[in-house]
Amino acid sequence: MSMLHFVALAPFIVAIIIPFLYKKFRHIHTGWFVLPVPLLLFIYLIQYLPLGGEAMEIVENTVAWVPSLGINYTVYLDGLSLLFALLITGIGALVVLYSIYYIANKRDEPLNNFYVFLLMFMGAMLGVVLSDNLMVLYVFWEITSLSSSLLIAYWYHKEKSRYGALKSMLITVAGGFAMLAGFALLYVMTGALGSATFSIREIISYADVLKDSPLFLPAMLLILLGAFTKSAQFPFHIWLPDAMEAPTPVSAYLHSATMVKAGIYLVARFTPLFGGEAEWFWIVTGVGLFTMLWGSVSAIRQKDLKSILAFSTISQLGLIMSLLGLGSAALYFDIPNAGSVYSVAILAAIFHLVNHATFKGSLFMVVGIVDHETGTRDIRKLGGLMALMPITFTISLIGIASMAGLPPFNGFLSKEMFFTGTLQSMTLDIFNVQTLGFIFPVVAWIASVFTFIYSMILFFKTFTGKYQPEKLDKEAHEAPMGLLIPPIILASLVVIFGFFPNLLAYTIIDPAMQSILPGLLTEGEQFDVKIYHWHGLNPELFMTIAVVAFGTLIYLNLDRWKETTFFMRERDPLNAFYDNGLDGLVTGSQKVTKLQMTGLLRDYILYMLVFIIGMITWTFIKFNAFQYDFANLTLVPPYLWIVILVIIAASISLPFISHRISSILVLGVIGFLVALLFVIFRAPDLALTQLLIETVMVVLFLLAYIYLPELKKIDVKPRFNIFNLVVSIGMGLVVIVTGISVHAMRNDLDITSISEYFIENSKALGGGYNMVNVILVDFRGMDTLLEVLVLSIAALGVVTMIKLKMKGGEDI
Repeated sequence: MSMLHFVALAPFIVAIIIPFLYKKFRHIHTGWFVLPVPLLLFIYLIQYLPLGGEAMEIVENTVAWVPSLGINYTVYLDGLSLLFALLITGIGALVVLYSIYYIANKRDEPLNNFYVFLLMFMGAMLGVVLSDNLMVLYVFWEITSLSSSLLIAYWYHKEKSRYGALKSMLITVAGGFAMLAGFALLYVMTGALGSATFSIREIISYADVLKDSPLFLPAMLLILLGAFTKSAQFPFHIWLPDAMEAPTPVSAYLHSATMVKAGIYLVARFTPLFGGEAEWFWIVTGVGLFTMLWGSVSAIRQKDLKSILAFSTISQLGLIMSLLGLGSAALYFDIPNAGSVYSVAILAAIFHLVNHATFKGSLFMVVGIVDHETGTRDIRKLGGLMALMPITFTISLIGIASMAGLPPFNGFLSKEMFFTGTLQSMTLDIFNVQTLGFIFPVVAWIASVFTFIYSMILFFKTFTGKYQPEKLDKEAHEAPMGLLIPPIILASLVVIFGFFPNLLAYTIIDPAMQSILPGLLTEGEQFDVKIYHWHGLNPELFMTIAVVAFGTLIYLNLDRWKETTFFMRERDPLNAFYDNGLDGLVTGSQKVTKLQMTGLLRDYILYMLVFIIGMITWTFIKFNAFQYDFANLTLVPPYLWIVILVIIAASISLPFISHRISSILVLGVIGFLVALLFVIFRAPDLALTQLLIETVMVVLFLLAYIYLPELKKIDVKPRFNIFNLVVSIGMGLVVIVTGISVHAMRNDLDITSISEYFIENSKALGGGYNMVNVILVDFRGMDTLLEVLVLSIAALGVVTMIKLKMKGGEDI
């Protein structure tokens, strides 16, 4: 196992020991034990950055996990995975440092839970971006959903936190299931080629052949569902605003820099496979642009700072997603270098991915500082904080200006490249873009106007205007340096990448582009990644000037619209579909449960019998299994008739017995006579098992005799139920027909009994002569294991009830 394997596993290993450290060192903030993990991983990963214009060395290492199924823990480090791994660990280190000062080390604050969940998420995200095996990627993918939901519900005493966690879990896990189905289709498609594989690299190498498969489009759509739900694309974006109930460090980490970028990563990773296809181009681009527009418009009507940033994140994720869609058209061209002219969209996507992580991470931390030092995030109560919180104000100015796309910050550069990508796409003569391509720059420009507006709202409503101490929970003051250092570092990167963007050109951007757009360049070449502030008086610059002009004009007139229905309705209208759907599921499940769980054993038996009759009847019809052969029947000896008649008589008498002792004894007689039948038919193992069970049952009934209910004769009018009659006759016929068919098959020389297989292989494959034991332990080992698991769960339930010593009426 290589060191890269431990990059993803290290956070999980540390998470195991965090509860012990928390208990042992309660006087030390647990975050100090966690901080070295992302910091050391970040330092380790930096060594893989290519320096001096050299090409990045791709690393791949494999550890066998379930090799028989093609599932191995394979880590694959290329430019794309390195970019995301650095974001996860670098911003993770800053978030942990921020958390140490944001979350107080109180006795009632479960810090061990917080950092265990945070480490789980960090390890899962690293596993997602480093895994080459689809099944391993899926496992890590779902752990991100689980751990993020736990983090959102960290303050579980709040109803909104629980609601947000549930919504996040349901939507992202549902998308994950769809993605898993897409992965399965890819495996089936490669299997049709004679080399079934879960390796992403190998699947991409078959791209030209797989495109002809009828399963190609369904696989694409299912994988996109997983990506869209995780990256909060319309209409699945509704979980992200409610996830803001999590502590601010969680929002800064999960919902701006890492988790929501998992869907972006998935789309980027599978672009070499699906890119160049019209469906991929239009779906990814269209959904991304609409999400950008919807998120930016929704942000301007929010009153909570974190809600504004939440919809801002949705909008920015849509921007990056649309760029990946636009840039995928470059793979349509087969001739090297022919498609590289259209790769500027991919360049912009990668650059803005980094930029968004820096300015949005700093802004989330700033919002946490404002909330921490004033006691509110409501912009209607804030204002005038510029003089009271000058450092926080400066950080905000840098982050907001970058988010708004103003020079000289890094957001301006990637936004200009975004405009370039949309304008450039209009020149494509593929996928009918020449007809509808004008929509791309128009939607991009409108969404950018609203982005500028919500950026102004965020800044001016918080830091300018009149200070309102009477509306605040506490007197505003500057935050301690521990809270300021992480956002200062991120804001510094915003400035550095703004003035020196080419620091990232061939260390981060080009290697990532090589991973997303393989084959566009000849071997040894690099993309032309040169980023400048000034490109002359071009259309992109005029679009930016128009954004500022129109955005300012609309912002100055916002007060005229604040009483309209649009501004009054802060909550996204699509939430109604989720809430109604969830209520419908609950109501429907209650109706089904009420219909099914009647509390009457006869109803449960009825359901089971109907199912058994249906399945066996379908099997007989499907496989034409009915046979009969009455030629080799033997006579039933008289003593066997006596045993059978006694069993029948005892069974019929049970409903009419009104004494508990008599009922227990008759029930035991029936069990012992069944054991006698097993002896007669030469099944000693079954007979011994039956005898033991019946003995234990009779003893237990007698021991619990005093607690058994009195048997009372109930006077009820006999009622004829045609349905019960049909089920009873049907079950009897099924048993008779099955017995006749089995007897006939035993005499059919063309049919080999399965018992012959066990007789021949019990010793060879199972190592034992007792065929029954070998079947249970080896041939049906998984079944037996699950039976033991069920018994263990039942035992735990019994122990729990004994320990609780409940008196009745408790709400558990």
